[in-house]
Amino acid sequence: MKTINKTCTETLREAYDATVRIVRHAMRRLDRMPWPSLLAVCVMLALLITVLPLALTLFVLFLLVKLVAGALGGKQHYRPRHRDPAHQNGQ
Repeated sequence: MKTINKTCTETLREAYDATVRIVRHAMRRLDRMPWPSLLAVCVMLALLITVLPLALTLFVLFLLVKLVAGALGGKQHYRPRHRDPAHQNGQ
């Protein structure tokens, strides 16, 4: 019967083995790739590494600015834009 409870070291060993397999596959793939394709992959990877953290940082920064501005903005009173015609005549 197969046990479903794994120890921490078994789980880490499986994760390590999977990571090694992925890296080896990627290295074989890069080794067979022609130079122009390799250059394109490097450029795309560089853009991903630089632009994605910048976009996430700016998103968090603007979100914090919005929250601070909302907290410092004070209380706003609710005023309906359009009144019901029945209430305008005092009914």
